[in-house]
Order: sequence, then C-alpha cells, then structure tokens
Amino acid sequence: MQKILPTPVCQCFSSRKDCLNHDYLNGCLICLTFSLQCARSDLLFEGEIMGKQEVRTRSGERVAIVAGLRTPFARQSTEFGQVPAVDLGKMVVQEMMARTAIDPKLIEQVVFGQVVQMPEAPNIAREIVLGTGMSINTDAYSVTRACATSFQAAVNVAESIMAGSIDIGIAGGADSSSVLPIGVSKKLAASLLALSKTKTVGQKLKLLSNLSFKDLMPVPPAVAEYSTGLSMGQTAEQMAKSYAISRAEQDALAHRSHTLAAQAWAEGKIRDEVMTAFPEPYKKWLDMDNNIRMDSKLESYAKLRPAFDRQYGSVTAANSTPLTDGAAAIMLMREGKAKELGLEIMGYIRSYAFAAIGVEKDMLMGPSYATPIALDRAGITLNDLTLIDMHEAFAAQTLANLKMFASDKFAQEQLGRAQAIGEVDMSKFNVLGGSLAYGHPFAATGARMITQTLRELKRRGGGLALNTACAAGGLGAAMILEVE
Repeated sequence: MQKILPTPVCQCFSSRKDCLNHDYLNGCLICLTFSLQCARSDLLFEGEIMGKQEVRTRSGERVAIVAGLRTPFARQSTEFGQVPAVDLGKMVVQEMMARTAIDPKLIEQVVFGQVVQMPEAPNIAREIVLGTGMSINTDAYSVTRACATSFQAAVNVAESIMAGSIDIGIAGGADSSSVLPIGVSKKLAASLLALSKTKTVGQKLKLLSNLSFKDLMPVPPAVAEYSTGLSMGQTAEQMAKSYAISRAEQDALAHRSHTLAAQAWAEGKIRDEVMTAFPEPYKKWLDMDNNIRMDSKLESYAKLRPAFDRQYGSVTAANSTPLTDGAAAIMLMREGKAKELGLEIMGYIRSYAFAAIGVEKDMLMGPSYATPIALDRAGITLNDLTLIDMHEAFAAQTLANLKMFASDKFAQEQLGRAQAIGEVDMSKFNVLGGSLAYGHPFAATGARMITQTLRELKRRGGGLALNTACAAGGLGAAMILEVE
C-alpha cells in the first residue's frame, strides 16, 4: 500500500485521523515543520479508508432527519423587504413544528445561524426558542460559517445527538439582505461617544462642528472579504480566468439551473418543502421563490454586461446568485426517538467534512477540498452517489470546482491524493436547479439543500447523495446523505 504524503511532512505526524498540530495552519506549532497542506491522514492513503466516520450514537443509532422546511426565497427588497432575519427564522421553525405535530417542549436544542448579523438580536437561535413556544430551558446558540452556516448548524445538532446530550434538535439559518445593520463613519461614532460624556451645550456644539457632511453619511455593510478586500464577485471573476471558464459556459449553467428549478416547481416537487409566508402587516403573502426565471431563454443571458470586470470579465448578474431574503430549517433526531414518536424519517447523515484554504486566490474552491474527505469518511466513491448537489454561488465557481473534481493534477498537488475523485455525471448534478435560480439567503442555503436532496432521493427510491458548498473565508463544506 502506497502512502501519498505531502512533502515535507510534519515530524510529529503519525497515523492519527488528524494532525491536530496543523489543523490547516501553515506549520506545526510543535516541530515548526511546514507542510504543503495540513497532513490529514484520512486523505493520505491510497486504497485504504482512513478515519471512516460513524455518524451514530454510542449505542449505534443513526442521526435521522425527520423534517425540513423553508420560506420562499425572495430577492432583496421585494416581498420580505421589511422582515428581519429573526422573524423569518421564527416563521419557518414555527411552521415546521406545526407540520410535524410535535410538542415544542420536546425540542432540546436549537442551533441556528445568521451571516448578516443584527446587533439587536445577536443570538438568533435563542430568539427563535423564545418566540415559538418551546420550553424556555431549551438550549440555543448561534453559529456562522458564511454560506455553509446551516451545514455547520446541522452538524452541531448531529454531534449533540451522537454524544447522547439530546434526542431532538433543530438546525437552520436565516438571512435578510433587505433589513441590514447600517453603520456610521468611525469619526461620527467617536464623536457620538464623546458627545454622551460632555456636560455643556458649548462642548457638544464644538464636537459636532468638527464633523463634515461625509462623516454623517451612513455606512452600509461591507460586501468585500475582510482579509483581501475582494468581493465574492471579484473572486469568482478571478476563478473564471484561472480555470478558463468561458462566458458561454457560465451562461449555459445559469440557464440550466433556472430551467430545472422552474420545471421542479411546475411538477410540484418543491411545493411541500416551501411554506406560504405572510409577512407583516399580513396584507400580502408569498408561496414561491421569486428569483426563478420561469421562461428562461439562453440567448437573454448574453445581453448582460459583466458586473465585476467591465472590460474583460465574464461574471454577470445573471450567472451569479442575487442578494436574497429567506430562512430554512431541519429537525434532527436520534433514530430510535423518531421511531418511538411514529415520525417518518426523511433520511440520515452518513458523513460530513469541512475544509479551509487560502483566501488570496481561488477562495471559493472549498468543495474540491471538503468533498474527498466526506467521501472517504463515508467509505464511498463519487460513482456510488445517486445525486450531487453543489451550491451555485456563481456559475464560474461551480464549473471550476467540477473541473477540479476530475483533475488528477489538482488531486496530487493540492490534496496529496494519487488521483482525482472523478468526473461528475451531470445527470446526477443539481437535478432540481440550484442557488443561481432559487437565490441564496446565506445562512439558509445549506438547510434548503439538505431538505431538497432528501426528498428527491426518496422519489428515486433511496440512495446516497452529496451536498457541498463553498463559503467566504476560504471555507468549504460537504455532507453525505442517505435515504433507504
């Protein structure tokens, strides 16, 4: 058996599942040896599954998903334009519990996420507990992993079940790109703080006189990556050039996504996993995603100008996900508890993995790093999958990852693997459309994908599926789902 090890390798490295000294840092904190990639042994042995994952309790019970629901996804400043994320989260969790007919007091843990944080509700999970009739003693905390947030929430609940801490939990995410935390300039913030400490009118007027009109202008949330200054769109443009992804290929994928999503809605495949939402003041409702091009025509995509590189770019508004409002949630249980309550099990989590890479270049390649780990931990290959669902942040990012799934060179140089995981069979890929069509409320997308995938697996008679997503900060997530 041949070991495929990055060179040089940490001197502390052994056959442990993970080299904890590296943990995706640049070098080992103990021996100060730098590695090509973090020396994770579950990636490094050809022909042997290292660190095979068992998503089970100590008594051998699996972690089951018994329910999944989401709000319709709405483009920024449309039907959910005045609805904060916390209210979207309450809305979907309340409805999911009602449809499951479960006593809210039985919920033992809620893990929820919100990427665009609101200062007045920093722990969205706890607000959901307090606003939906659950016991006030229900454990609740919030997580964030950018666009993979609800994957992280699902894993956290699953791990609580595996540890025996809980039997029932809810995971999910909500985001509003319409109700945003609008800030003020640093100079105005400092002046307001100083103003609160002054005693005389003269002192107050003197402080205010130092402010210019520019200082008084509101500051919207940054759309750029904190560490690089690049927006996600600029990163996608960079990747399109790096991986030779043409404008025609990007437009074709976007057209495919909208066409398949429109078809899925028309055939009734999405209806039962999307609630009808009645936002305040309850005069209107929304029961369907409003971003999908129901009559998508490929030629119309070519008419749009590049959005991030006006002269040489290929990434446009049409082959990118729009800013979106929405929420999604899933309910997880210990397998035996679900059967005890007489609930139908949608499916099980077979394995999961997260990855982290550099942010200066190709930051959205997370799926290409996380997916091989999740496959290995499940003890399967790409060919064993019935469905593959990848988050389509941008068409360019999606196509770049698909290319690297099939690249032996990438596998050897970046992953320390002998060969690529393989080429994706497009008849299995995003068969109901993806985020380019549905939209992308950052923290909610993972829960949408999990629910959508499990329901489609059920229609196909069961099997295994991959969910995978890129995320800001060079993060990636992958999860293997199973339906019997």
